[in-house]
Order: sequence, then structure tokens, then C-alpha cells
Amino acid sequence: MNDHRMRVAIILGSTRPGRNGEAVGRWIYEIAKNRSDADFELVDIKDFNLPLLDEPIPPSLGQYSNEHTKSWSAKINSFDAYVFVTPEYNHGISGALKNAIDFLFKEWNDKVAGFVSYGSAGGVRAVEQLRLVMAELKVATVRAQVQLSLFTDFENYSNFKPHPFHRKVANNMLDEVIAWAGALRVLRTKE
Repeated sequence: MNDHRMRVAIILGSTRPGRNGEAVGRWIYEIAKNRSDADFELVDIKDFNLPLLDEPIPPSLGQYSNEHTKSWSAKINSFDAYVFVTPEYNHGISGALKNAIDFLFKEWNDKVAGFVSYGSAGGVRAVEQLRLVMAELKVATVRAQVQLSLFTDFENYSNFKPHPFHRKVANNMLDEVIAWAGALRVLRTKE
């Protein structure tokens, strides 16, 4: 297991048409893929076509009946850590992201998450909600977080032009995610 290279999912947490999240997700992915300390993959929840939670058995039991859940489970389970790219809608996370998270349980356990958020207040309230959800799923969260403002990091609220200092914050967050993923490895390898 010591030779296992860390795998980090950058999860795009909005399915809204015309979403700003695609540009933000590509930006953090470009920063991440230039690193040599882990493998990164951009995972768009939109690609999984998850309906409102439709599994008859609670996800904590891991007995999935639908193919979309099994596919989502396999994808999420393949990672050691996550970076959530989240908008802030009405002082919270998007319904699509919360729904995607709620489909699973054990796949998230004993891993770590970092956050890249955007919104009128930098998405900080959405991340606070995500931290509570992650705690219930046994996911550690890192302190460093990228907070993007619709007023200063997006031209006309839609053309993503992040301030250069966000790159340093992004790398600090990724440093913490990789470090914690390594520290939690022992929990993930117990049977």
C-alpha cells in the first residue's frame, strides 16, 4: 500500500445550465494536474444523471439496486480524497451536490476533503454546510479553502477571471488534502 499513489477527485458540484462551476473546476484541475504528489481527476456529478435519491435501502448498508448508484459508488470509492467545487445557492450547497453525496456512505469514509467555493460571499456558507455533512460521513476536512467571489473573480458574474493569489491558496489546500489523505491511509487499509 505504501506504493499506492494518492487519487484525488475534483468533484464539480453543480448541474445548473450555464453554471460557473465548469470554469472553476477546470481551473483547479489545471493547477492540480501540474503537481507530482497525486493523481487528480475531474468528476462532474452531471455525468452520472442521478435522480433524487431513489435507493430503497439506506446507503450505510451498501446494498444498491440501481445501476446509476453502482456506477457512482465505484467512481467515488476509487479515490483517497476529494476536492469539492461548490456554488453557494441561497446560503447553502446545491441540491444536486447534496443529493449525490447522500447516495453513498462507506465510499466516503476515512478520507479527506478540501473545498473550492464560489458565490456572492465566496461560497463560505456552502462550505460550512459541507463540513457538517462530511463529518457525518467520516470525512476529515482541511482548513485551507479557496473562496471565489462573483464580484471580483468573475467578469459580469459569469466570465471566470480569478485573482492570481487564489493559485497559492489552491496549492496550500491541495498540500493539506494530500497530507491528510496519507495520514488517513491506515484507516482505509484496515479490514
